[in-house]
Amino acid sequence: MSLVSMTGFARADGRAANKAWTWELKSVNGRGLELRFRLPSGFESLEPELRAMAQGKLVRGNITLNLQFAETGDSAPAYRLNEGLLDQLLALAERLEARGIGAPRLDGLLAVRGIIEPVGTSEDEAARDALMAEVKASFAEAVDKLVESRSAEGTKLAGVLSGLLDEIAKLTDQAQDVESVRPEALRNRLRQQLDELLAMSPPVSEERLAQELALQITRLDVREEIDRLRTHVETARHLISGGDSRGVGRKLDFLAQEFNREANTLCSKAFDAALTAVGLDLKLVVDRLREQAQNVE
Repeated sequence: MSLVSMTGFARADGRAANKAWTWELKSVNGRGLELRFRLPSGFESLEPELRAMAQGKLVRGNITLNLQFAETGDSAPAYRLNEGLLDQLLALAERLEARGIGAPRLDGLLAVRGIIEPVGTSEDEAARDALMAEVKASFAEAVDKLVESRSAEGTKLAGVLSGLLDEIAKLTDQAQDVESVRPEALRNRLRQQLDELLAMSPPVSEERLAQELALQITRLDVREEIDRLRTHVETARHLISGGDSRGVGRKLDFLAQEFNREANTLCSKAFDAALTAVGLDLKLVVDRLREQAQNVE
């Protein structure tokens, strides 16, 4: 299974009898799976079943699922005049006019809520059940399209992540090649530290000397960090190209934190400008990697 992005969009249209509708599904990244349904009045009862259908195919992401109905050409809305309400308003207008208040205008009367009302259409239970089934079928189509959209975005995202891992690997090699990291440079640095300790007055004890040397070795030697960076690169590459996409986003996010930790340690141990520059470049690339990893399902 290829990498899956949490970003995607899908649309599915449906039509039954004299009704037409559109499903629009929009997905962005999120820590878990959050489904926000926007259903028209009368279709709220479908949400539990629709939610279960979406949860069966989506793992993570903040997803808006919007259902909109539109009038078709052969189902233009019909309206009628509420004559009972109009008669009441006219009677009230006559009483007000008798008190010296001007007569209401026609457009004012027609603007009163309830004067003009749509003519309802009766639906039997069988017709409504058939409509609900068609709406659910088009929703399943929309979910499948969203899965395809997120997979396509995931393929692009895999290429971006692979490129960033190549940059990290290249910078790791550069850190290995820095002059100050080489064994002879480390020996010279330690020898200098040792000479400074031996020249101290009063002289330090053998125990203190051993402790200081051990501490300096730990501070100067970055080979362990370099080895871990290379291991993390291989692990990330395996996740991107692996056959199971479940949980890859969270694992990559964790690895990005580990990359950042090694880059910080590299900078803190650096005692020359060359290694510091590599460490700073590494932190920039790792930051970009983490941003992209947060889009992976």
